[in-house]
Amino acid sequence: MQLWVGLGNPGPRYAMHRHNVGFMAIDVIAEMHTFGPVQKKFQGWFQEGRIGGSRILLLKPATFMNESGRSVSEAMRFFKLGVEALTVFHDELDLAPFKVKVKRGGGTAGHNGLRSIDQHLGPDFRRVRIGIGHPGHKDRVTGHVLGNYAKAEMDDLVEMLGAIGSEAEWLAKDDDARFMNDVAMRQQDRD
Repeated sequence: MQLWVGLGNPGPRYAMHRHNVGFMAIDVIAEMHTFGPVQKKFQGWFQEGRIGGSRILLLKPATFMNESGRSVSEAMRFFKLGVEALTVFHDELDLAPFKVKVKRGGGTAGHNGLRSIDQHLGPDFRRVRIGIGHPGHKDRVTGHVLGNYAKAEMDDLVEMLGAIGSEAEWLAKDDDARFMNDVAMRQQDRD
């Protein structure tokens, strides 16, 4: 059993923010793999399903980004999961827009959602880092992160989210390299 968490902020006004791309990824995975209905649990929105032979639990914390760790740790305790079963989907400033990379452990790079989870569970969870690019100057970071995707970015966003959903089985099988490779290949096929 694995817990996959998408990071974002709750509410319609945040829905298309770059900071909410983790929520978007979880929604696409749930839809593409016909997960069960959304339940209000663990201070968030929770769904259960299967990808390949793996039982996957999806969670979108409703706590706002900087309290994500409360929701995630509650679900982890309930299912008696170790940190190796946790995968967090989140926006990443230090990756080019729409690039997808996976890593285990590491720092939080100023990401409040990661920082909160790290405080509750330690740093050794798997992260699916979804590139949003850096705006070029630190004074513009907040507006960029909390800004909506532009109309011109929508095709690339939909393509990337579709690739993540389509290749999610490799994540379920713990084949991070194959997941990253196949997501990148799907994105190249469109170019």
